[in-house]
Amino acid sequence: MTTHRESLTATRDLVRFALRRDRIKLPIWVGGIGLGMLYAVSALPTVYATPEERQVRADLMDSPAATMMSGPGYGLDNYSLGAMITNEMVLWLAVPAAMMSIFLVIRHTRAEEETGRAELVRSAVVGRHAAPVAALIVALIANAGVAVLTALAMMSGDLAVGDSVAVGVGLGMTGLVFAGVATVTAQLTEHARSASSLAMAVVGTAFLLRAIGDAAEPGGNLVSWLSPLAWGQQMRPFVDLRWWPLLLAGAVVLGTVAVAYALSGRRDVGAGLLPARLGKAEASASLSTPFGLAFRQQRASVIGWGTGLFIFAVASGSLSDSVTEAVAENPDMAEVFAGQNPTDGFYATMALFFGLLIAAFAVTSVLRLRSEERSGHTEAVLATAVSRSRWISAWLAFTVLASAFLLAVSGFGIGLGAVSGAAGATVIGEVTLATMAFLPAVLVVIGVAAALFGIRPGWSVWVWFLVGYAFFFGMFGALLDLPDLIADISPFSHLTVMPLDQLDAVPLIALAVIAAGLISVGRALFQHRDLDAP
Repeated sequence: MTTHRESLTATRDLVRFALRRDRIKLPIWVGGIGLGMLYAVSALPTVYATPEERQVRADLMDSPAATMMSGPGYGLDNYSLGAMITNEMVLWLAVPAAMMSIFLVIRHTRAEEETGRAELVRSAVVGRHAAPVAALIVALIANAGVAVLTALAMMSGDLAVGDSVAVGVGLGMTGLVFAGVATVTAQLTEHARSASSLAMAVVGTAFLLRAIGDAAEPGGNLVSWLSPLAWGQQMRPFVDLRWWPLLLAGAVVLGTVAVAYALSGRRDVGAGLLPARLGKAEASASLSTPFGLAFRQQRASVIGWGTGLFIFAVASGSLSDSVTEAVAENPDMAEVFAGQNPTDGFYATMALFFGLLIAAFAVTSVLRLRSEERSGHTEAVLATAVSRSRWISAWLAFTVLASAFLLAVSGFGIGLGAVSGAAGATVIGEVTLATMAFLPAVLVVIGVAAALFGIRPGWSVWVWFLVGYAFFFGMFGALLDLPDLIADISPFSHLTVMPLDQLDAVPLIALAVIAAGLISVGRALFQHRDLDAP
C-alpha cells in the first residue's frame, strides 16, 4: 500500500519543472499585478493631492452602485490614500490573482492529464499526489510574489508598513484560495477547459456575492462574508486593521486541498469524477457544418455566461436610483456631475464594464481554436471536405454572434433592473443599445486574437494583455487621470455611449473596419501555416 510519503515522491522535481515551464508567464502575471499597485500609489497622490479632493472622491464612492463595483467603503469619512487604494484597487487586483492561480493549477494538473503527459511522467518514479502538490507549491510561490510586490509598492508611497503588508498578504491569500478551488475542480472533469470554467464560475459567484452583500448595507452583510474576494478588504487596512479574516482564507485553502487530496485517490489518471455524458448514436444534421459544431461545443459556455451576466446586470441596474439620490443629497457630488446626467454616467460605466467582461468571453471562445488544434480535432475536421477558411470563419462568426447576444442580454438586464426602481420602461431599449455599442470594440479583441492565432497558436494567449489593459484603463483611467495617448490604445476608450443622442458613429465604423481587417489577416495566415505549430 502506498504511503503518504511515497505519494509525494518527486514533488521537488515537478516544482522545478513547473517553474522552468512558467519562467515567462509567472513573472508577467506577478509583475503586472505589482506594477498595477505601484502605478496607483504613484499616480493617486498627484491626482488627489489634498484631503478635500480625496473627500470629494469619497462622496462619489458612498453609494450602493459604487460599493457594488469596488468594495465595502471603509474609511470614507476620512479618505486617506491607503483607504482609497484598499477601497478602489484591491478588488481589481484580487481578481487577476485568482485567475493566475486557477490557470496555473489547471495547467500543471488537469491539462497534463488531458494531453497524456501526466501518464508518461507517472511511469517514472513519481508519486500519485506529487503533481497537484507541486502545482500548489508553485501557486504559493507566485502568490507570495504578489504579496511582496504589492506590499513594497504601497510602502514606496510612504504608507504604513503594517497595513501595506496586510493588503499584500490579503491579495496573496485570495489567490491561494482559488488555487485550492482549482485543485478541486481539476479532480471533477476530464478536460482542462471544463475545470477552468468551473473554477472561474466560482470567481464570478464570489464577485456577485460580494457586490450584493457590500451594497446591501455599510461595511457589507453576511452575504459579503461568503465571498473570498471580500476578505482582504474586510481586514480594513488603513482604517481599523484586523488580521482575523485571513483565518477564513487559510481555512478554505486547507479545506479545498484536503478535499482535492481525497478526491484524487478516488479516480484514475486522466479520468474525472464526473462521468462524461455519452453522445447520441447518430449526430444531428446541425453538426455537419463547422458553425453547428462550434455552437454545439460552446453552447453550455454561452448559457452559463448569459445567465451570470443577466443576474449581475439586473442587480447592477437596480442601483441606478441610488446615484441620483446621492447627487441630490450631496452638493459636492452635484458639482462633480455639473452639466452631466449622473444616471447616464452610471449606465455608461455599467455598459463599459459588461463590454469588457464579454471581451473576456470572446477571448476564451477564440482560444478554443487553439485547444482544438492541439488536441488533433482540427486536423480530423480538415481531413474532410471542410476548408481551413471555412473552419476558422465559422468559429469566428459564432464568437461574434455569441458576443453580440451576451451584450444584448447584459444591456437588457441593466435596463430591467433600472425599471424595477423608478426608471421608465424606455430605459431598457436605451441601455441595451448603449451596451451593444461596444460590439465593435469586442470585435477588435476578436480580431487581435484571430491574427495572433493565425501566426502561431501559442501566440493567441497574448490577447489577454489587451483585455487586461483595456480593463485597467477603462475602469481606472479617470481615477488615475491617465494621459489620453495611453488610454487610447484600448479599443474601448473611443466609445462614449450615453446619452445615445451624442453617440458618434465614426469610432464605431473605424473599429469595425479595424476588426474586419484583423480577422481577415488571421484567416489568411491560418491558411498558410502548419497545423499545431509551436
